[in-house]
Amino acid sequence: MKFLDQAKIYIRAGNGGVGAVSFRREKFLEFGGPDGGNGGRGGDVWVEVVDGLNTLIGYRYQQHFHAKAGMHGMGRNRTGSKGADVVLKVPVGTQVFEEDNETLIYDLTMVGQRYRLAKGGNCGFGNLHFTTSTNRAPRRANPGLEGEQRIIWLRLKLIADAGLIGLPNAGKSTFLSSVTAARPKIADYPFTTLHPNLGVASIDGREFILADIPGLIEGAHKGLGIGDRFLGHVERTNVLLHLVSTWEDDVAKAYHIIRSELKAYGCGLIGKPEVVALSQCDNDERRCEKIAALKKASGAAVLALSAVTHQGLNEILRAVLSMIDQERNITALEA
Repeated sequence: MKFLDQAKIYIRAGNGGVGAVSFRREKFLEFGGPDGGNGGRGGDVWVEVVDGLNTLIGYRYQQHFHAKAGMHGMGRNRTGSKGADVVLKVPVGTQVFEEDNETLIYDLTMVGQRYRLAKGGNCGFGNLHFTTSTNRAPRRANPGLEGEQRIIWLRLKLIADAGLIGLPNAGKSTFLSSVTAARPKIADYPFTTLHPNLGVASIDGREFILADIPGLIEGAHKGLGIGDRFLGHVERTNVLLHLVSTWEDDVAKAYHIIRSELKAYGCGLIGKPEVVALSQCDNDERRCEKIAALKKASGAAVLALSAVTHQGLNEILRAVLSMIDQERNITALEA
């Protein structure tokens, strides 16, 4: 299934049904009277989170969604039926924005959440509704009101416990494939990863969700490379796992490039807890020297790993899981 994390769609709720103008004409009823029923309400447009989806690809091929109009009222005081609703099914982590793509309408973070995006039009009253003591035979009815319509943006931000960041070819996809059942594309050229990937990592009988995003380069916030749009998928993570390749001549510079892009992107990413690791350490004589340089640049302990030989993977996973637990405890205390 192709990955799509943003879609622009047009939605329109159903119009209300027209009220009826009708009169009773029974043989043995001396005085008839109005009996026109009301119309039905127009259908609403809802958005709902369902399980089993991780992309918005369905909205690439259909961008217009119209709910059904309410049925017209009928004689014998019969009310028209309500128009059928339209339900937009989206994955967990979807955000709904106004047409400007900046004003947030609703954030859907749990399976089963629903939100009404457009309300159907109210029904029109039939002539029975207008009967009064002085007007016993009204000959008017209301048309139904128009349903709401709007243009919205759906934007998906994957929900994961930890996010993988780093320059292209830092070994992120190889790491993901080594510690989870995910099978991202792996090759020896930059920007092999073109869209985010999710995997479930397990260590010591516990599991957490790991997200891998396309690599960043210097100037990504200005649109260079693939840009920094995919950083939105690590906004919700508790911890960032920053991989720096041992093949970099200047590991400190490589580290600071990514940190600068996080700062330029904003949204609190620069302040997230970070685990720093030197990757692709299967055969490097200068490993100790580069670990020391990276430690000085980051101001934190640096772990070494090789996804190919599985060296240091368990230590990395335990460090990430420990930091996830710390963040969850802090969040629980604040709540």
